[in-house]
Amino acid sequence: MKTALSLALLGLLLPSLAQAETVGSVDTAFKLIGRNHQVVVEVFDDPKVKGVSCYVSRARTGGVKGTLGLAEDTADAAVACRQVGEIGFAEPLRKQEEVFSQSASILFKKIRIVRMVDAARNTLVYLVYSDKLIDGSPQNNVTAVPVARALPIPVR
Repeated sequence: MKTALSLALLGLLLPSLAQAETVGSVDTAFKLIGRNHQVVVEVFDDPKVKGVSCYVSRARTGGVKGTLGLAEDTADAAVACRQVGEIGFAEPLRKQEEVFSQSASILFKKIRIVRMVDAARNTLVYLVYSDKLIDGSPQNNVTAVPVARALPIPVR
């Protein structure tokens, strides 16, 4: 009972990050044992901006280590965010906020997506990059979603 309550409280304290669902994948290299190397495409809805979805493509390492979750995926990733419905804001947005994070290795490496608000142009900018505890990668990709001027982006 205490554990369940502790986990529930921890969930309230941690920032809410989006959960991705897989759209599809393609194999990039055959592996005799274990799954093949792949490029995977996933989609998630921005948790604080109604009407915006982001598509992320990233490399996923196969083979025995990849199948067992022990491999380190490369830093290659791309993001494309689009308006898929009427845009709405439940609350003011931070000027810069992480909206998605997914492990790219068993320890210390993550693919991250950060939303930035370009208030001067009323645009949401999404940056994907990977980081690692010791040695992160400068590889990155960016996309932007303009918001109609009639709906100014609320920033806190």
